[in-house]
Amino acid sequence: MMKQHAILLAVSLTASLTLAAGDQPQAPETVSVTADRIEKQLHEQSLAISVISQEDIESIGHTHISQVLSQVPGVSISRGNGQENLTAIRSGVLTGAGSCGAFYFAEDGIPLRGPGFCNVNELFDVNAEQAARIEVIRGPGTAVHGSNALNGVINVISRAPSSEPESRLSFEAGPDKYQRVKASYSDTIGKHGYRISVQGNHDDGFKDEAGYDQQKMNVRYDYQGDTWSIQSMLAASNLDQETAGYVLGEDAYKDSDRKRENPNPEAFRNNTSVRYYSRFEREGERDSRFVVTPYLRYTEMEFLQHFLPGTPLEENGERSAGVQSAFYQNYSDNVTLYNGFDMEVSKAYLKQSQAQATLFGRFPTGQQYDYEVDALYAAWFIGGDWQATSSTKVNFGGRYDIQFYDYNNLMIDGNTAADGTACPAGSCRYARPVDDKERFRNSSFNLGLIQNLSEHTDFIANAGHGFRAPQASELYRLQEQQLNANLDEESLNSIEIGLRGNWNAFQYRVSTYWMHKSDVIIQDSNRRNINGGKTVDRGIEANFNWQITPSLMWQLQASYSKHQYGNDALTAEGNEIDTAPRQLAGTLLRWSPFASTQVEFEIQHQGEYFLEENNLYRYPGHTLSNIRWRQQYGEQLYSVLRINNLGDIDYAERADYAFGNYRYFIGEPRAAYLELGINF
Repeated sequence: MMKQHAILLAVSLTASLTLAAGDQPQAPETVSVTADRIEKQLHEQSLAISVISQEDIESIGHTHISQVLSQVPGVSISRGNGQENLTAIRSGVLTGAGSCGAFYFAEDGIPLRGPGFCNVNELFDVNAEQAARIEVIRGPGTAVHGSNALNGVINVISRAPSSEPESRLSFEAGPDKYQRVKASYSDTIGKHGYRISVQGNHDDGFKDEAGYDQQKMNVRYDYQGDTWSIQSMLAASNLDQETAGYVLGEDAYKDSDRKRENPNPEAFRNNTSVRYYSRFEREGERDSRFVVTPYLRYTEMEFLQHFLPGTPLEENGERSAGVQSAFYQNYSDNVTLYNGFDMEVSKAYLKQSQAQATLFGRFPTGQQYDYEVDALYAAWFIGGDWQATSSTKVNFGGRYDIQFYDYNNLMIDGNTAADGTACPAGSCRYARPVDDKERFRNSSFNLGLIQNLSEHTDFIANAGHGFRAPQASELYRLQEQQLNANLDEESLNSIEIGLRGNWNAFQYRVSTYWMHKSDVIIQDSNRRNINGGKTVDRGIEANFNWQITPSLMWQLQASYSKHQYGNDALTAEGNEIDTAPRQLAGTLLRWSPFASTQVEFEIQHQGEYFLEENNLYRYPGHTLSNIRWRQQYGEQLYSVLRINNLGDIDYAERADYAFGNYRYFIGEPRAAYLELGINF
């Protein structure tokens, strides 16, 4: 590993010295809002922040969020079936009821789900396909994030209204009757601007009986007054999906006769979400700014748990109301401070029922869970920037969070069938705690340093501490004889150092990190949710962006990492975490031979990884190539041809080993998509 570290650092240093000799002017900076909730240029921030631009989003034209987030080093979105996904940011792919609590998923800075009620698939709620950009923080978040910003932050930024009338309509078609229509309209009249973005998708699915229909809508309204500016948005999404399960058997993904196999044709997932916010912002005296954002959230989901005996039906939902607030003040030319208060109230529910009997008496038919949770979340934070010297800048922040749960079991308590009878096997799989109240309190901090080494090169260092409170499902959706989880918060400590450079034609960032996670919530051999796990993550990440000529651009993002168990709570200490490839890399060449023509060639590589915690079984990894060709016809018409998996490689989107079987979500073969659009 140290060898790879040395090679990448040597490359970055060589590049910085070579380009510095040319004394090129510094390129315009990219703006990000995720770290502090207000716009800041990337060179002012020490964090590992990646920004996927609107141009990149539209060029990739992703049909699944994994395709666009693969542009970020150290990030892997493992695609399930349809729009389902699992996330890894400087980690292995995290699974389990509360695993999604390690990530902060947001739209315009507002979490997609409430603290304590995450869903592993919640990225399918957000309209990333029509976004202005996607911002990703790798590692713990800042003072404005708090609970759940443990391994990273993904923030989708909506498109602002245009200054002049703007309309776009596009149609797209692909294999398996894939169809997508996207439309948007925007204008600004005086102080009032608005944008409407809508899209609808239909896909019969590559696998048998595995299609989906999905619709998304964003309606944004901006007002620029003399005293207050207001940004409001209504976002909604709907998903109606048939779901395919794992295909079983060693190397099944290589068998052409099995690629369309769906062992669970009865499975489905339906999901509806609605979100609304209004952000009020006012400029004050002495370079101060006040921002307050009330918001509402609604979600409903039902899906058949095809991966469990008896395929029980789960229904869950959440209603939330909250507010974010922050006050920013420049106290001098060298010091800027901010502080704020966040609060949210949520009412959530979960039901689980099983219609069919099984051969296993431990899975009774009828209702298995039916509970409600009222939650209150409150946090106070403070942070700022200090220009210590002309060449040294410090970013810092701290946060204190409180999470309350009030749990109400709506059916019989204990470990029995719904009517109170004991299971024939002596113990039912599902256990229901008595009504309970829980409170979790914790703090987080971040500290960053930017040291200018030259006009174009910076040394960067970050230290951070993050945490996540147990999710409601980890506390109250218990199994076997466990009737009280008694869980504590997970915590993570992180250190990162690196170099970055910025010239007119070339930019890079190389960094190495170490992260240690404690009190990881795991499920032991008796199916009890307990604390006690530890993990250690360390690696090196690199970004390179080179505008070789005005018509030719090259990008590279790569990471080499090792993710291990830090104790023997689940397996032998030192074993590597499953579904955690050491190598992730992607490179893209963009060529514009004419003003109306753009061609992209992309290669994505995922290294081998272990399939289970004992490190006995492996997936060998894969390398895929894609090509995209955009052609403009005059000022209004355009077409885009996208060919994914150009080499028609046999691969698995995700592989694991469980219950004595290799299991795969099989990747799709070569597929061509054609988009035709018009700009009015």
